[in-house]
Amino acid sequence: MSIFQSLSISGSALTANRLKLDVVSSNIANANTSRGQFVNGEWIPYRRKMVEVTANQTSPFTDVLQRELSGVQVNKIVEDTSPFQAVYDPSNPDSNEQGYVMMPNVDATKEMVDLMATSRAYEANVTAFNAGKSMLVKALEIGR
Repeated sequence: MSIFQSLSISGSALTANRLKLDVVSSNIANANTSRGQFVNGEWIPYRRKMVEVTANQTSPFTDVLQRELSGVQVNKIVEDTSPFQAVYDPSNPDSNEQGYVMMPNVDATKEMVDLMATSRAYEANVTAFNAGKSMLVKALEIGR
């Protein structure tokens, strides 16, 4: 594996983690909104979004050892299909006849855990990128 490829792998992971951070931030920002999309004449609450990330290398393990890796890629952003939370608030203009308001399926605790894990992964990839960069600089200094 070349040093440039290791920088490329770290770079792809940084890009994927940055997108995950953006999606988690969006989930946290919309955790208490009762209006997300206007569909068929009614407001549907915001649905939690998740990022699907896979390795660019999809071959069997023995083939992976023989070929060079090429990082990760974001497949798609999917919506969580878990049910919305019903909150009793008859004074809310979005409440139904029974006084319940449908709120997003976002769990703030889960989102904070995802935020911390993703930021740690981002930091680890920055460290790996910087280590590769410093090895490249040292190799160039040796060549002088």
